[in-house]
Amino acid sequence: MKDNRFVKGRLKSVVYAFQGAYKLVTTEHSVMVQFTVGILITIAGFWFKISTTEWLFQTLAIGLVLGIEGVNTAIEKIADFIHPQYHERIGFIKDIAAGAVFFAALTALSVGAIIYYPKVSLLFS
Repeated sequence: MKDNRFVKGRLKSVVYAFQGAYKLVTTEHSVMVQFTVGILITIAGFWFKISTTEWLFQTLAIGLVLGIEGVNTAIEKIADFIHPQYHERIGFIKDIAAGAVFFAALTALSVGAIIYYPKVSLLFS
């Protein structure tokens, strides 16, 4: 039932958002991996003392991947609910959603390489 009171309604929305994020991180293996990588990269950011600008790009990249993965998961769940058996068109839709995650992951990988390659190469020089 919808709550029309502004503050209480927004607080409920935040609670639902946290519940959804928790479900994603605890039930979806790809999100578990990406979340873990995000934590490790965040630790690396502290270790290498990255700049404020690098933090901004890194945070956006992590959020982009996790957000797109969440949308991909929702699309897959809806598609499976609507048509549980394999269907060529449903498969096409799911492939497109997975492709969006691929683009986000490539972007995040590029951001990570730009930030960390110079720092890691200094360790080995």
